[in-house]
Formats: sequence, C-alpha cells, structure tokens
Amino acid sequence: MIRLNLTATPQWLDLAPGLRLLVGPLTTALMVSARADATIEAMPETATTEELALAMAKAVARRAVLDWEGVGDDAGNIVPVSAEGIDALLEIWPVFEAFQTQYVARGLILDAEKNASAPLPTGRSAGAIVTAPPASPTRAANATALTAPQD
Repeated sequence: MIRLNLTATPQWLDLAPGLRLLVGPLTTALMVSARADATIEAMPETATTEELALAMAKAVARRAVLDWEGVGDDAGNIVPVSAEGIDALLEIWPVFEAFQTQYVARGLILDAEKNASAPLPTGRSAGAIVTAPPASPTRAANATALTAPQD
C-alpha cells in the first residue's frame, strides 16, 4: 500500500551533528527537473555510475534544499544556501550518504512499492495465455493410459 502524505510541507533532515537541511517534498516534478539538469545532460557517456549518482544527488539537492543550519565558511561565518554551497556540501562523503539515505531513498522506496505486481483482473489464470489445446472430454473419458515399459 502506498501511503500518501498530502501535506507537502518542508521537513528538516538531520544529516550530521549540527547540520540540518530544510527540504521540500520529493515530488515527481522535482525528480523530472533534476534529471533534465544541465550538468546531468552534459555528462559524457563514459561517466561512471558513481559520477552519475553524485551529479544526480546534487541536482536533486539544488532543487530540494530550502534552508540549512550548521553550514559555514572557512572562518566559521554562516553562509546562505546557494547552488555552489549545496554542491560543495554533497562532496563531503558522510553528508552525501545521509542525504541519499534520508531523502532520495525514501522516494525510491515509494517507487519500488508502486512497482509491485497488480493482482490479475479476474482470477489467477486471467493473465495466462493458452499454450495447449483443451482436452476433448469424450476422448479423455474413454481413453486408457499406456503403462510405462518395464526393464
């Protein structure tokens, strides 16, 4: 069963001690937009799965992150949310992993739930195709089975 959250309110994600991101809901529109991101489209065909995953995570985060707490520059000054800041933040391995697990994976789990096989419309054999002709009732009733050869 798919559980719908119709509130569509932003939520805080605690990604590391002292680091929180306020993210909007992971919607179809957000994912479609991220997939069409210029950085994704510009990736060479020789890009590895890992490179594609990082680029996609950054594209999703640039669209989803609305605010953050615990992000500062080298001098410790709080910095506002920016595309460059989000990209730099996701270059930190534990942050990337936490974002993938807490935000992106929730959408993938929901996607997996909807991909379950639906029940067949009118019984368990409704979706099956015929592979052999039906047996003739008169012939089957009068026929005798041959015994197996004995060694």
